[in-house]
Amino acid sequence: MKIPSFNGRKSNKPKAAERKSKSKAYRKPIARWHPRVVQLLDLSVTVGSVLLCLLLLPTRFPGTELLGLGPNWLLIWVVAWSIKRSVWEGAIAGIVLGLLQDALTSPDPTHAVTLGLVGLLTGLVQKQRFIQEDFISIALIVFIMAILSESIFGLQLSLSGDRKVEYIWAYYQRVALASAILSSLWAPVVYYPLNLWWQKRKAIEQ
Repeated sequence: MKIPSFNGRKSNKPKAAERKSKSKAYRKPIARWHPRVVQLLDLSVTVGSVLLCLLLLPTRFPGTELLGLGPNWLLIWVVAWSIKRSVWEGAIAGIVLGLLQDALTSPDPTHAVTLGLVGLLTGLVQKQRFIQEDFISIALIVFIMAILSESIFGLQLSLSGDRKVEYIWAYYQRVALASAILSSLWAPVVYYPLNLWWQKRKAIEQ
């Protein structure tokens, strides 16, 4: 007489396979999503990442501080945005983010000029195809743009005439180098996830 098995292994396998097939059926690729849902998700990613960068500006986490300074998160975002877009799209994005930074800090001197120029130059560099879109190239662009933006900000302070020019440039030489080093090191943290999403978004539209 054959004794029935009570280990339940044979009965669990079909159920597990059935649950797995059902979970796969409910997962739709992004390409099959409704266009309005994709647009809403794209807007949420873009606006959410900007707000996150704004919130990170005054914070100082361990490993993200040098000479009392942190990475220029908004500059990194502008570079990540402008590297795949036209010159004017980069410039407009930089101006908008600069005005948002002015709202958090001070409008005089303004960050709209510096970030707007960063977006414009980044779009121009990518349009001419001088570089490849890898992490090293992005870090190099962020390094150069950080030095440029801090230099322009120092120039605005010099033209205001309420501070001594030698003190301004002595201070901003250190600020520019520290900001450039930190921003270039942390650039992949912002660039990689945003670039990955924007690539998927572009693939859906094609």
